Amino acid sequence: MLAEPKGLSVFYPAPPRDLDGMAAFASFVRRLGAGRLWLGQSFHLESQMALAALAARQPGLPLGTAVSLAPLRHPYQAAVEARTVSVLSKAPYVAGYGPGSLDLQERLLPEPYGSPLTAMADYATVMRRLLDGDAVEHRGTAHTTRYVLPELPGPGVEVGLGVLRPGMARTAGACADVAITWLAPLPYLADRIMPALRAGARAARRPVPRVASVVHLAVRRPGRDLDRVAFAAVGAHLGSAHYTDMLRRAGLDVDPGRPREAAGRLVGDGVHLTGDPKDIAERLRAYRAEGVDEVILNVTGVFLTEGARAALEDLHAVTTAFQS
Repeated sequence: MLAEPKGLSVFYPAPPRDLDGMAAFASFVRRLGAGRLWLGQSFHLESQMALAALAARQPGLPLGTAVSLAPLRHPYQAAVEARTVSVLSKAPYVAGYGPGSLDLQERLLPEPYGSPLTAMADYATVMRRLLDGDAVEHRGTAHTTRYVLPELPGPGVEVGLGVLRPGMARTAGACADVAITWLAPLPYLADRIMPALRAGARAARRPVPRVASVVHLAVRRPGRDLDRVAFAAVGAHLGSAHYTDMLRRAGLDVDPGRPREAAGRLVGDGVHLTGDPKDIAERLRAYRAEGVDEVILNVTGVFLTEGARAALEDLHAVTTAFQS
């Protein structure tokens, strides 16, 4: 197992359009100490290329994707890209992947994955074996790999899977190095996801993956409309069937046809964290207490409604309270 950041990391809160904006958040993470800068799937600047360019400016900073979309690339290419970022950044890298929505699969693949769980298990397993130096002979329903990566020493790569529901948690437990959760309410994470993750690892007779949880937040400030902030951050997700299904399993009454109402419910039910910095820090400690190794702070809503300065101010206030 690689030496990984413990505690708090930061999610870059928008698809990047230039390196200057990313560099500001990277500098914050470096000052935070022992954290990682995570990036989601970008269709503006390609995520791995943007991270490789950032690595030239900020060498030694751990990086990760939460998550890239598997339909966009073959797992061999994904392994090459992940190792590239790790070598250029001179730091351990987490290559997080997910299957994307059914609509995305239909737009990019000859046909959608017959089983997203099987497809992602194959994807993560092939990536891991290639990165470990194995000559891979794999013929699956989604891709075929008969190849080996040329040897290149580097800090190392962990393969992550995006996890919303228990089925993917069991899959991640069986084959991934990191399980990456998104919008998962803490009780649901503790009661449904963690047990499934452990069960998958136990069945595969392997260590339980680390857990990295993306947690959305915004400090309560005068004049700030927190429902609007939350909708800016997760409105697109709340219109998606697989996210709303996960939230309904967690006991939240959300409807993909009413994403604005659902965003307000996330605020009211404490999924999108709000309050003063001390209140938020206490909630973040609860994630750590439940076994989350890396809490990824996501201030996307503030970034999109008020700009980078306000987003960084929230990150500074919350991380200061967390560390005090």
